[in-house]
Amino acid sequence: MYEDLIEKKISSEDIYDGCLLHVKRDTVELPNGKEAVREWIRHPGASAVLPLLPDGRVILVRQYRYPVEKVTLEVPAGKLDAPDEDPRICAERELAEETGYTAKSLTKLTTIATTVGFSNEYIHLYAAEGLVSGKQHTDEDEFINVVKVPLEEAVDMVRDGRIFDAKSAVSILLLAAQKGIVGK
Repeated sequence: MYEDLIEKKISSEDIYDGCLLHVKRDTVELPNGKEAVREWIRHPGASAVLPLLPDGRVILVRQYRYPVEKVTLEVPAGKLDAPDEDPRICAERELAEETGYTAKSLTKLTTIATTVGFSNEYIHLYAAEGLVSGKQHTDEDEFINVVKVPLEEAVDMVRDGRIFDAKSAVSILLLAAQKGIVGK
């Protein structure tokens, strides 16, 4: 199915191998028989979790994101320690590290591909409930503020662009739809 769209890898080379990013340059055969170059980023994957408090507020994290040069409001998230790590374990770990909370219940919302034009990264999105407060323990290079916002307000923040991070927007909108909550 869709064989007329498939590109076949002819060769592959590593361009850059960093701590997070692994840049590849592949030569491919196009469906019409011609060759093209595809540069892309290999990523181990990630998990994100949207914690929901009993009062209807969600827990988000505020942090500075160097690539976009902005302070963002996002769902807690982080990369898998290895491509074969259970995404649920990663979500639990990131929730605890970034917010200090643990969850009695973690529900899978969906999995999204973040930037299919140049990366193979998938992020597994979860909702967390039955939260138990604890102590935040971020990585030494992470500076994060924990923010509690009513879910309805978070939906409004997605709609008006105050929350523009894709994983966060998708998580908030999916959870709001699941809970029957709509923004103003």
